[in-house]
Amino acid sequence: MNTSYLAYSDYGTTSGAEAALVGIVYLFIFLFSIAGYVISAFLLMRIFDKAGVQGKWRAWVPIYNYMVFAKLGDLSPWVILALVVATAIPILNFLAGIAIVVALIMVSYRVNAKFSREWPILLLFILGPLGQWIFLAILAFGNNPWNPAIRPAPWANSFLADKTVWNGIPVQPSQQVSGNGGPGVGGSGYGAPGYGSTPPPPAPQSYNPPATGTTPPPPATGTTPPPPPAGPVV
Repeated sequence: MNTSYLAYSDYGTTSGAEAALVGIVYLFIFLFSIAGYVISAFLLMRIFDKAGVQGKWRAWVPIYNYMVFAKLGDLSPWVILALVVATAIPILNFLAGIAIVVALIMVSYRVNAKFSREWPILLLFILGPLGQWIFLAILAFGNNPWNPAIRPAPWANSFLADKTVWNGIPVQPSQQVSGNGGPGVGGSGYGAPGYGSTPPPPAPQSYNPPATGTTPPPPATGTTPPPPPAGPVV
């Protein structure tokens, strides 16, 4: 009886230790995720500020911050949102995860070019999240100014191109605007060049001369009145 009791007691102790270890691992993952989110949001805030994005809060809203980042990289933000939603579908989650990484590389390639940096820096993405933080930190704290006037993206004429206008986010020079939509939408966007046709000049008004009629006859001449009679000569 004592042997069985000891065996059962040892088994219970082992299970408790494993549960505690699993709890520590999950706590570490949770804290690491929070720290990673704070670092990413802070770096994106710096990049947004350089790119002329209004509102620092945009960098701290999950998912939406990368939708804004996509717009700066000439990629439709709705593509990012659709891929995030697809990761919740059991059949598509694996492929959607790969597609998100590819989309982020595409966006980073464009943003990197607008900071006048060479493409090999994108090789940092091979290092996973750490490499992405290093990449964002280089853009956020580098001295290179933001210059969006670069050649159009290879996907500029496809459904991947950004065609939305969000208030407070500059419209990129190569962006083909087709309408308004998205969070914080309104107007033509902050810092956007004027898109639309120039209003035509007012049509010249035709001059209509007054209608000509018969020239009125001159006033009738009457008989010249006789001179007054001369008075008596003194």
